[in-house]
Amino acid sequence: MIIKFSELLETIRIAFDAIRSNFLKSFLASLGVMIGISVVILMGWILSGLDQVVDKTFDTIGRDMLYVNKYNWAGKKNWTTMRNRKDITLEDVEVLKTQMESAQYIIPNLSNWGGQLKYKNDVFNGISIVGASFENAYTPAGELIDGRFYSEFEDATAKQVVVLGFNANKNMFPKGDGIDKIIKIKGRPFKVIGVVKKRGILFMDFIDNQAFVPLSSFIKIYGKRYRSVSIGVKAGGEENLDIVRNETIGLMRSIRNVRPGKDDDFAINESKSFKKQIETFKYWVKLIGILSTTIAFLVGIIGIMNIMFVSVTERTKEIGIRKALGAKRRSIITQFIIESSTLCFIGTIVSFIFCLGIIFIVRFLIIPYIFPDLAFISPFIKLEFVIITLVVSVFVGILAGLIPAYRASRLDPVNALRSE
Repeated sequence: MIIKFSELLETIRIAFDAIRSNFLKSFLASLGVMIGISVVILMGWILSGLDQVVDKTFDTIGRDMLYVNKYNWAGKKNWTTMRNRKDITLEDVEVLKTQMESAQYIIPNLSNWGGQLKYKNDVFNGISIVGASFENAYTPAGELIDGRFYSEFEDATAKQVVVLGFNANKNMFPKGDGIDKIIKIKGRPFKVIGVVKKRGILFMDFIDNQAFVPLSSFIKIYGKRYRSVSIGVKAGGEENLDIVRNETIGLMRSIRNVRPGKDDDFAINESKSFKKQIETFKYWVKLIGILSTTIAFLVGIIGIMNIMFVSVTERTKEIGIRKALGAKRRSIITQFIIESSTLCFIGTIVSFIFCLGIIFIVRFLIIPYIFPDLAFISPFIKLEFVIITLVVSVFVGILAGLIPAYRASRLDPVNALRSE
């Protein structure tokens, strides 16, 4: 079916005139499509924001970092089973350091969860005191906004220096003047030498409530046998992760005398540990969005189809006149399809404006005050979602207008002219 360009322009003009003359009715008819498009746009923005949160979380953990722990972070094992595992000891770490060839750094960590810091007469609870070797400076925990990390010499000689997490520093020194101040950890004086940059987001906010001290200093305070050791293994690049992971697993099984065929009695944790859970969450978000969009589009198609049938009935005489003057069936079909598609297209534009308003309100008026950790999320919609919604809206319009357009094109001009 070929239509001339001039005829197409005239058909589009007629379609717009029809929409303009019945604006309220047209708006209400396209409301379902507008809701469906809005769901698609907002779902796309939420998923885009979730991807940004995931990337930020991976950066916080370290994309080229592995963590050998007694417990699995992602909870893949039974908690009782993990609790009954042997503790990872500092002796295990020393053997791993001696035998490991592929890793860049091996970094032992000991933690006292729920520790306490004192500054003058003020007491700060809920701080995790972390004893880590000086190589911790080369991990995300070593990225500072002020001061420096402790040196190899300070680590070896058990110097009483401390690097504060972002929140710990903010709570203790609101003015940001904590460097060189003396605080107390379990009654012992420690000099503040650095502050870690903001790392925590949402459920990982606890990571900013930490205080890092040399491993040797931690052992002097809490003892050598304080809980299980966590071993940070820096691969030196994401491309080395597979090699480093395989070597780490093999060496740890050997060090801990795990027999062939037996499950590991330790966990290898990394940013990918959360990938399955995140993908599952995204899947349900998408599924809910698709179901909501489908229902909204069905309502929209029915609404637009209904108004197009009404339009055909109201303009029966007009159609008869056009056909009597030589208008072909293709022109009639094109007119009504363009009219229904235009309804959907205009609804999409309105949806974009509405959704942009909501997104900007959420991003600039709600997030900064309620979820300040998410201030990095972009307020813009990805181009791919814009293109998808435009294409889908036009397709829905064509689908909704097809049957009414066909019915209009089949009207007999003589009978149509008799219509009042």
